[in-house]
Amino acid sequence: MKFGTTELILILIVVLIIFGPTQIPKLTKMFGKSVKNFKDGMEETEEDVEDAPVKSKKSEAKKSAKSAKAEKKPSEDSDEEDE
Repeated sequence: MKFGTTELILILIVVLIIFGPTQIPKLTKMFGKSVKNFKDGMEETEEDVEDAPVKSKKSEAKKSAKSAKAEKKPSEDSDEEDE
């Protein structure tokens, strides 16, 4: 859906009639701050996502295999001590 020049002019006239010439600068300032806050929030979210540790299934499998081996070794050592 594209807006032409006449549609934009009509929208601006309706906004001018509804809010008046004194309120339009306040509205544009509030709108600008809202857009800036939204962009800042999006950047923070992107940084948080990039900084979050990424665990792959392979690394988790390797860690679980290592922990299983570590748990198995002390039991083997205790058998040797009994002899």
